[in-house]
Amino acid sequence: MQYTIKDLSEIESIAKTFINDHATEKLFAFEADMGAGKTTFINALCKVLKVKDETSSPTYSLVNEYHSDYGIIYHMDLYRINDLEEAYDAGIEEYFYSGAYCFIEWPSKIDEIIPSQVVKVFINLGLDNERLITTDYEKGN
Repeated sequence: MQYTIKDLSEIESIAKTFINDHATEKLFAFEADMGAGKTTFINALCKVLKVKDETSSPTYSLVNEYHSDYGIIYHMDLYRINDLEEAYDAGIEEYFYSGAYCFIEWPSKIDEIIPSQVVKVFINLGLDNERLITTDYEKGN
């Protein structure tokens, strides 16, 4: 699926469509260049999911936990992870099997432990600062 955000004023509407299109999925891996809008889009997804907490980038904490009308939501930013051992030490893998929404930034840092049943989300810059969001989902065994 593909979504285009032409203007920031559209982000919440696109986030709502995105959540509806992926209603049965809970695990999302976001790949994009620095500054492409991963955290901004995840914040919009959290708003659509009626998060009760203030959302922010978990760059230094690695994982933020939010409470919502849909249960717990985990927002991970793995940019600062240096190796797989750090991810294991932080218990990152356990979040994937919690049944909660998990939004993962920089998942390529820990590809080896991310379940195959993940929605891969790619954000690319288009013309006039548009954000092109593409998803790919392949059910694993």
